[in-house]
Amino acid sequence: MSERHPIVAITGSSGAGTSTVQRTFEEIFRRESVTAAVVEGDSFHAHDRMAMRAKLAEAESGGKLSHFSHFGSEANLFAELEQLFRSYAESGSGRRRRYLHSREEAEPYKQEPGTFTPWADIPTGTDLLFYEGLHGAVQHEGIDVSRFPDLLIGVVPVVNLEWIQKLHRDKNMRGYSTEAVTDTILRRMHDYVHYIVPQFARTHVNFQRVPMVDTSNPFIARTIPTADESMVVIRFANPKGIDFQYLQNMVHGSFMSRANTIVVPGGKMELAMQLIFTPFIWRLMERRRKLL
Repeated sequence: MSERHPIVAITGSSGAGTSTVQRTFEEIFRRESVTAAVVEGDSFHAHDRMAMRAKLAEAESGGKLSHFSHFGSEANLFAELEQLFRSYAESGSGRRRRYLHSREEAEPYKQEPGTFTPWADIPTGTDLLFYEGLHGAVQHEGIDVSRFPDLLIGVVPVVNLEWIQKLHRDKNMRGYSTEAVTDTILRRMHDYVHYIVPQFARTHVNFQRVPMVDTSNPFIARTIPTADESMVVIRFANPKGIDFQYLQNMVHGSFMSRANTIVVPGGKMELAMQLIFTPFIWRLMERRRKLL
């Protein structure tokens, strides 16, 4: 952790809603004139799209990498991610790259989609580092990414909802069969349990979306539960200084379920994030200004 060069990290599994949190922070940064060095978790994958497909094919054939997935250590550069966080916390610098998901993203670089841009230094003069991805709080064989962020946020749906979202995305957008998606869920479950889930015990704040409709069999669900059909459980590791009464007054329909937990309607999640995290950013920037 560094008061001169703070780090904000969002960690969560694919489809958990981390993009919603990222959009919320982009709005806060714009409004508060904060210059953030943005780092995408996908840029710290170990393999580009073609190499990853080859590795996955090997895993699906029952080879040595039977548990191989985007969630695990074999598919990610954990040491490099830890080094980036350490370097930024110490000096406000570090090296990053981009993963080019689409042809639109790849065209300015004259590269193919599914590839990485070259490593480059983070520009000087940024106010904080903002990470969004799968492994913002990962620990593995002496590597501990979680010890660097000043604000660490976990975003995760209940597992049945996560499976529904993956099934609908992979079937409707990628043309996979239910059986193929189910095989993927089973293959990556080992890494999900050992790399993704433990992170949520290290976060400062967790957001968990819970559907208020029947998701008992995600493999036959016809639709994804909407935000208005959900509640969001927000848990604070250390609730000291959190004005829960203010949050309840500002977010209609919210209530306290435990001394460190507030529950809000799913459609109010972004409002709750704005109310919770804007003061966090104020404090980080005020401490930074005093030191500089």
